[in-house]
Amino acid sequence: MKKVYLVGFMGCGKSAVGRRLSFLLKLPFYDMDKEIVRREGMTIPEIFEKHGEKYFRDLETQFLKTFQDDECIIATGGGVAIRAINCKLMRQSGLVLFLDAPFKEIWKRIHKDTNRPIVQSSTREEIEALFKKRYPRYKKSAHVAIRTEFRTLRQITQYAAFQVKRLKGE
Repeated sequence: MKKVYLVGFMGCGKSAVGRRLSFLLKLPFYDMDKEIVRREGMTIPEIFEKHGEKYFRDLETQFLKTFQDDECIIATGGGVAIRAINCKLMRQSGLVLFLDAPFKEIWKRIHKDTNRPIVQSSTREEIEALFKKRYPRYKKSAHVAIRTEFRTLRQITQYAAFQVKRLKGE
């Protein structure tokens, strides 16, 4: 078994699904953003403020290149798939699942989140434009796309587990 990466726009449910998928598959779970925060000793807004977005994106790439646990679930950051090198690293080292949520649902979840620097400094229209720009990258990076609309967290997680087992040949 290789790593299982969850990709998608911020607020699509990567961390929530990742934690549950970890339990179902009996694999450790890592949240890329939390691992970066731990390594840097700063919150994501602090990293953005002190070093800028490019530095943060470099940290994501470095994480993908150096993370040691081979059998685990990783919830990636919402912007990780914008870099082709990141998509290549994920596809080569594991299975990539895209949690495909509609923007209206995502907006409900993220618009008041103070831990998301891009959301706090942008309008709804700007965030939606970013969503539309990133969407093709998520699809291209993924081995499997999972539509989340009209599905419960449990249903999404069970379907993700089924896909992982299917692709593993179980």
